[in-house]
Amino acid sequence: MDSKEFRRRGTEMVEYICNYLETLEQRRVTPSVEPGYLRLQLPDEAPENPEPWESIMQDVEDKIMPGVTHWQHPRFHAYFPSGNSFPSILGDMLSDGIGCIGFSWAASPACTELETIVLDWLGKAIGLPDSFLALKPGSRGGGVIQTSASECVLVTMLAARAQAIKYLKQQHPFVEEGHLLSKLMAYCSKEAHSCVEKAAMISFVKLRILEPDEKCCLRADTLIKVGRGFSGFWAAHCQGTTVTTK
Repeated sequence: MDSKEFRRRGTEMVEYICNYLETLEQRRVTPSVEPGYLRLQLPDEAPENPEPWESIMQDVEDKIMPGVTHWQHPRFHAYFPSGNSFPSILGDMLSDGIGCIGFSWAASPACTELETIVLDWLGKAIGLPDSFLALKPGSRGGGVIQTSASECVLVTMLAARAQAIKYLKQQHPFVEEGHLLSKLMAYCSKEAHSCVEKAAMISFVKLRILEPDEKCCLRADTLIKVGRGFSGFWAAHCQGTTVTTK
């Protein structure tokens, strides 16, 4: 596909997306297929020869769409909203076109700096103290965008674990790190998402699941009461409950 055909197919794709969203309510919310339905409709091996674009899009409509759960459907009330506004779709197109991987400042200065600035905007919008912001003088705060809530929980737990081990090592320089690790305890309420338990398993740390109060809130005095004997290093904050929001 050269740039000339890309322009034509891109225009067709935008039209397809618009038609999909405008007629979405005419489709089933959830598919009426059985597990393994797609295996029966696709070859066992990857195709060796290219197919016409028209055939590919026909396969999308005939084979893929019957197995799609339509998250944007007006009668879809499960899970959580999935962002696909027209501006975000255009943003994805631009990002894919530029195609840089911003894993460090040198890899793409604009990616790193824009992420830092936007996260500070978000931190200010939700009222975080200056110590959580990257661009405040003397601050050690700031954040990075993760691909999912589960990944975010895991990354923060690993970072907190590393800091806790470093602190305990300073207090007990001759104690093995494995023993120090056994003294760490993470906390969450029973309203927290299951990804917290998974993160603790991957991080090889103990996790204590605590009872919230009558308003489903985990109270500070509860943490203080159960924290004796271990080094509490991480606690999950739930903005609501799993059944309402993370």
